[in-house]
Amino acid sequence: MTLKEMNLRVFRGEPIPHVFFQPRFEPWFAWHRQFASLPEELRGKKLRDAYDLIGASMRTVHYYTGQPDPIKEVFTDEVKISEKREGDTVRVCFDTPHGPLYVTHQYTVDKTWRVVEFAAKTVQDLPALRWVMERRVLTFDKDAFRQGAEYIGDRGVPQFWVPKSPYLALAQQWMKFEDFIYALADDPQQVEDVMKAIDDSYDQLYEQLTSSGMLQILNFGENVAMAYFSLEYFERYLLPWYEKRSNQLRNAGIHTHIHIDGYFRPLLPYLKTMPFDGLEALTPTPQGDVTIEEIKEHIGDKVLLDGIPAILFLDHHSREELQECVEKIVKLFHPRLVLGISDELPEGGDEESWERLKWVAEWCRNTSPPQR
Repeated sequence: MTLKEMNLRVFRGEPIPHVFFQPRFEPWFAWHRQFASLPEELRGKKLRDAYDLIGASMRTVHYYTGQPDPIKEVFTDEVKISEKREGDTVRVCFDTPHGPLYVTHQYTVDKTWRVVEFAAKTVQDLPALRWVMERRVLTFDKDAFRQGAEYIGDRGVPQFWVPKSPYLALAQQWMKFEDFIYALADDPQQVEDVMKAIDDSYDQLYEQLTSSGMLQILNFGENVAMAYFSLEYFERYLLPWYEKRSNQLRNAGIHTHIHIDGYFRPLLPYLKTMPFDGLEALTPTPQGDVTIEEIKEHIGDKVLLDGIPAILFLDHHSREELQECVEKIVKLFHPRLVLGISDELPEGGDEESWERLKWVAEWCRNTSPPQR
């Protein structure tokens, strides 16, 4: 049985021969390759070679793989976009009838681009942002997906994430979070109008995703954490959108899971009934704010993706702690389990992190807990 077949069988609730391990260490590999600090056995190897070396599964087609994103974003010709670069800074201007919007990207010491200025700053910018969102076009690029799927091969079911919910798109991508919260408090109607424009821009994309016949598992890359909302906002703005969009995919036979990281204790009562087949990146203590047992108590029959706190792969925690955690997760969740790291292998982890990763992979390949 290939890892790809095992991956799908976990979501279908079918038996698998051993614990299924899908660790997501792409950023770690890219970071150490960039700074020439990979362990000796990985030097000169490609990402897929590293996965094959430990016999683990891959998840996402375009995340640090060099493959194209299957979702394409463009704007209509009405939207005039220009950019100006000065050193390690690029400032992008969206010219609109309601005034310009500026987004600034900064190149960091880690050799990656970060947004340091978001498009909308105040309520006064929302008409311009709404105008831009109404002229945004999102599509599913089948050829890009085929390329990424071919890259992953039998290492796993090829997956990617859909665009964020309108609430979190504003809170994380188009506005600085504090500015977003103030705007929502000061003029909820204008913010909700922008949310609607964002959601409307997804309609064509979801039609293409559900009619493609190519997709088996998709992720909602929300980065859900209580830092971004109250339970009132969660129930008002997030849950209804999850019901709408996830159910579209599930009705088309596509399994879904959602990325929940950070602190999420107040969401425990919601986990069992959230409209997803799986929950990704739930992070227990000593890194998160809930225990593994509490996750088990509240998750119902959903698939748990990941589960091992990332800090257990760092040497200030013992290998015994890691082993105890892995064995506990498998005992509680297998076979409804895609074992992995919550959230990812820490980029700053040295060779010890790689050695621990290899140990978990070998343990999984040799462990066949009874099916429940």
